[in-house]
Amino acid sequence: MAKDKANDNGLFSEEQLLKLKAAKKELVKDQHKLEEEKEAQRQFERREREKNMTFAELLERHGDSGNKY
Repeated sequence: MAKDKANDNGLFSEEQLLKLKAAKKELVKDQHKLEEEKEAQRQFERREREKNMTFAELLERHGDSGNKY
């Protein structure tokens, strides 16, 4: 019976640890990509809502300050 080289903790071999670390790194990368996509979608939806606002909604939002123009 061949025994795997156990690490100091005795739970996993070095090869298994490397595979687990690579899998974790890939999952973290996927998580960041998903968060970036969600943020981009939120920004897009916000811009679309602003684009579709009525004049009354814009006036309510930005007030009646005529000194801007």
